[in-house]
Amino acid sequence: MDFFSNLYEIFIVNNGIGLVLDGLLNTLIIALSAIVIGIVIGIIVAAIKVTPVTGSKPRRILTKVLQGIANVYVAIFRGTPIVVQLLVIYFVMLSPLRVPALIVAIIVFGLNSGAYVAESVRGGILAVDAGQTEAGRSLGLSYFATMSKIVLPQAIKNIIPTLANEFVALIKETSVAGMITVMDITFATQQIVSRVGDTFVPFITLALIYLVIVLIATYLIRLLEKRLRKGDKR
Repeated sequence: MDFFSNLYEIFIVNNGIGLVLDGLLNTLIIALSAIVIGIVIGIIVAAIKVTPVTGSKPRRILTKVLQGIANVYVAIFRGTPIVVQLLVIYFVMLSPLRVPALIVAIIVFGLNSGAYVAESVRGGILAVDAGQTEAGRSLGLSYFATMSKIVLPQAIKNIIPTLANEFVALIKETSVAGMITVMDITFATQQIVSRVGDTFVPFITLALIYLVIVLIATYLIRLLEKRLRKGDKR
């Protein structure tokens, strides 16, 4: 009973619920925005990485340059901690521009997600039977038309579970956004702790909130997968 009485005292009497709701909203905004950015960037980067180096000399040079940039991008964002990326981009690169911390968090998490999504999409593209590409080209489609209309839709559909896992991971990773003063749910809970002087109830509540969010996201993802499987059977 002490837990529930303290819970009421902290979140209702002391209005901790207001901070938590604000933090929860920012957490969801960051995660949802970042996964959208990550998917867009990931598809573009993956398409560049699997593009064959053919054609005229200028085209071959351009393809190699773009692939080099894509490889460097993936290496940097997969090879460094997300916390370091937040600190460098917020306090070093974007500091003179005074970009709001929430926007920086969305950008950084989106770029980080894009690097991981790119590798997943690349694997999905390579898993599509090469005959699909040949069939598209034999129909007179260009390489990019074949990729966008035939190969990519199949690749994306195959990696839906991977993209879902990336979204769940993003929700949990946003807990470090407070490093650049973003009022996410973790940072909001820390503010409550400093205000009331109690750690047990706020942090246990925080863990439960994350658990509920992840369980709901997982449930929705399973519904999506079932619908896709039904579509395949039809």
